[in-house]
Amino acid sequence: MADHHEPKKRKSVMQAALVIDRPVVLVGMMGVGKTSIGKRLADRLGTPFVDADDEIEIAAGLSITEIFAKFGEAYFRDGERRVIARLIDGEPKVIATGGGAFVNDETRALILERATSIWLNADVQVLADRVSRRNHRPLLNGKDPVEVLTDLGKVRNPLYAAANLHIRSDTSPHVRTVENILKALSA
Repeated sequence: MADHHEPKKRKSVMQAALVIDRPVVLVGMMGVGKTSIGKRLADRLGTPFVDADDEIEIAAGLSITEIFAKFGEAYFRDGERRVIARLIDGEPKVIATGGGAFVNDETRALILERATSIWLNADVQVLADRVSRRNHRPLLNGKDPVEVLTDLGKVRNPLYAAANLHIRSDTSPHVRTVENILKALSA
């Protein structure tokens, strides 16, 4: 039989590590750092990290760019919703979503009902600088990132605002953003 006093004792020695009882889902624009911040956050929480986009690619056997090209965005969003529903089930974890996931009404409702959602928000120029480092984003192909991100922000930011917590991501190290998330989660 377990000693019922042991967890309290351990907690005080470890300075009360934050324990989550439901998934933490990171939402926000492409380039805001959901994956890199999510990995660091999961490490700090001692929970698994899952990138929904990676899981979608594994489930489809295609890259996101290929899914968009072959089947279109509506098909992709439906698969994205099903994958996120599966990821939310089970043990608590940190989940990074694609930038458009929370825009889908069904996906947003699912996340709001069954997880703690965190909107990572950043200035358009910060996002544009980050996304210009790689060329794997279908919505940016051959377009000006600042223009696309500004237009997407007008539509998406009011929807992201429905998230449980709002955290700014800027040019400071991601570890600072993780600290801000941990403070918000424990408040």
